[in-house]
Amino acid sequence: MSDYEELCWMPAVELSRRIRSREITPLDVADAVLRRMSEINPSLNAFVYHDPDQVMADAKILTDQLAGGQPISPLHGIPYSLKEVCAVTGTPVTSGIVAFKDAVADHDEPVAARLKAAGGLFLGKTNPAEGGYKANSSNHLYGTTHNAWRHGMTAGGSSSGAGAAVAAGIGQLAQGTDGGGSVRIPAALNGVVGFKPALGRIPQTRLAGRFHTFAYHGPLARTVADAALMLNVMAGFDPADPLSLPSDRVDYVAALDRGVEGARVAWSADLGYATVDPEIREICLEAVSAFTALGCVVEEADPGWSDPEQIMWEGVWTPVYSAMLDATDWDAQTGQVDAQLVAVMRAGARLTARDIQRADAARGRMVDDMTAFMRGFDFLVTPVTTQPTFPADEFCPRSLADAALPHQLMGWLLTYPFNMTTNPAISVPAGFTADGMPVGLQIVGRLRADAEVLRAAAAYERVRPWSHLRPDLLVPKG
Repeated sequence: MSDYEELCWMPAVELSRRIRSREITPLDVADAVLRRMSEINPSLNAFVYHDPDQVMADAKILTDQLAGGQPISPLHGIPYSLKEVCAVTGTPVTSGIVAFKDAVADHDEPVAARLKAAGGLFLGKTNPAEGGYKANSSNHLYGTTHNAWRHGMTAGGSSSGAGAAVAAGIGQLAQGTDGGGSVRIPAALNGVVGFKPALGRIPQTRLAGRFHTFAYHGPLARTVADAALMLNVMAGFDPADPLSLPSDRVDYVAALDRGVEGARVAWSADLGYATVDPEIREICLEAVSAFTALGCVVEEADPGWSDPEQIMWEGVWTPVYSAMLDATDWDAQTGQVDAQLVAVMRAGARLTARDIQRADAARGRMVDDMTAFMRGFDFLVTPVTTQPTFPADEFCPRSLADAALPHQLMGWLLTYPFNMTTNPAISVPAGFTADGMPVGLQIVGRLRADAEVLRAAAAYERVRPWSHLRPDLLVPKG
């Protein structure tokens, strides 16, 4: 491996140590990552906005600070990316929608400001799935992000570029957003780590409504420790988000050292209602054996939900998107917007206030069921998706192609229930299909038990390491 490739693949915690010890500089890191981006991104299409000159200028400032003996910030010189929808002054915030192609942010939202203030090296913005409503990796404005392990396969969504970039070695850290699994799904399909924290752990101001209780920022990284390092910076109260939590004064990296021996782990391949591909089931079942090896008590169990799909559809998904109906003349955008996105908006507009409130009450019962269930367990472990990775030009897995729209969107996911219950949840690599595509394992914790979920994921990683596995097809040759 060349020296520049070594810097691209080096974990953020190790990169930070070497920068602090003056073995390498942020300029060295910037040069390496920009070189890899120039080689890989044209075919991967993970980044949709970046300014190489600005990256190098920022790296020089960080290098000068290092040489001048100034205090070193937590992420000093560590490359990170932001999802295109995240507001950074002067950068696009279109959500990949052609009708919004001229939208530019006029401020830095809290999560972006914190990463910059922590000394991170901002690489640019990553490609979202169109409108963030779906879990595949295409949009009409920027085109398709390809899976890091195989061109032509979906990278998942909606933080599509974030997952693909990290998996391809273009930056150690990536920010994503997760309204139904949009951090965990691309992490799973690209073989990296994606963490959806507890509600309010990271302040969220992207959505105009300040009381949405399903949307989250979260880190994507190649190791659990790197995700924890990023969370250390992203977490904490901000007055712009009335639901944000005060700091719990936890160093999430230090918290990884404790083991999970004696923990009670519930394993469910299908949460009691989903149809799961046999290969996904077998891969994840085998991965769960790691918890037995770690000294945990593993039991097959689930919270007892019937099918939360309609609750998510009527209580969260379509009501939120219906607010976009007045934003433009969508009929005039035919061919330049997903017909399914317009259908989601219109489905929400047809709901009555009573429909939405009934769904919200059903969501409350889901929370009650989950809280009662988790009194008997420390963690709940499931697959992330019920189906393997599928071609990037398809809307959903082929097994769902003839289903109704709600099922096409959600029928292959085991992520969105925990957006409704607000439990922290992480995706970690479980293994690979016979076809060579990554599969993700989801670890869910009790309410606000972020440190415990990260600790369980780190313990799992110690006995089933994955960061040495890299997508060979994207390693430059010659």
